[in-house]
Amino acid sequence: MPETVAILRVPEHRPELLEPAVAELLESIGFALAPGDRVLVKPNLVNGSNAVHCTTHPLAVRAACAWLLDHNAKVTVADSPAFGSAASVARASGLEKALAELGLEVRSLARPAPLPLTLGGSIGLSRDAMEADRILNLPKLKVHCQMTLSGAVKNMFGCVVGFRKALAHNRLGHSHAIFRSMLMDVYRALPQTTHLMDGIRPMHRDGPIKGEPFPLGLMAASRNGVALDTMAAALLGLTPEQVPLWEEARMRGMEGAAPSRLMFPLDTPDNFDAADFVLSEERELSFAPMRLLRGRIRSFLRHLARS
Repeated sequence: MPETVAILRVPEHRPELLEPAVAELLESIGFALAPGDRVLVKPNLVNGSNAVHCTTHPLAVRAACAWLLDHNAKVTVADSPAFGSAASVARASGLEKALAELGLEVRSLARPAPLPLTLGGSIGLSRDAMEADRILNLPKLKVHCQMTLSGAVKNMFGCVVGFRKALAHNRLGHSHAIFRSMLMDVYRALPQTTHLMDGIRPMHRDGPIKGEPFPLGLMAASRNGVALDTMAAALLGLTPEQVPLWEEARMRGMEGAAPSRLMFPLDTPDNFDAADFVLSEERELSFAPMRLLRGRIRSFLRHLARS
């Protein structure tokens, strides 16, 4: 069966545009909740540096949370940045303020449990994510210096707890085969996820943190994160050979990896112009050992202060 990807043109991050767009996108892909469902909203809160441009836009997250609350969901907003707390990144990006009037706070994902990996070893995946009834994944579309493109699948890596993300980036990021396999393992471990992509001002030129906004004007949703990323990569004129996670999905024979088998009930990708979109130069995403150590010491001191 074709995989459904709903797309709408949303030119700006304004509540009066985002709220009806979020509702139409989620309803068009058949996203339905049971009253009282515990929904984890998982934005991209990668870093407090350049947070306005490198994170999911606060108003997009707010619109999604408001829709969920209107449908009687119990909403938790959380992520696991490699450095610092999710709350501190949310404060820097404006998300803390955007969610305050909804009575929501941003938390850090915690309680790691070992997830066995296809190519050996394991990684600490948050029980907060695994135990949610539903996850609404809110990636920001952007270029990535290791994975070419960061979208729905890559954003699920935020369900790996804290410094484990930084260690994995640092130790495995030099190998596309190992790193992309690990990312896909994390994605597949959370099958209760629906995906809502913020591509209104995707990041180009340098990513995942230091890039610039590109005026694409797109919001999209799918119950299949691979299909959503396939749509975005094809729209940007990329091929599977250029996008390691797309190639990994094809290698595993995953649904959603073939552009010809995507169905678009609303707008279509060919109505969006990405001709001037620029990829990031490929490089290692390095986390210096002393930075990792300082981060662990700060986390330990915060734990002692709460004890």
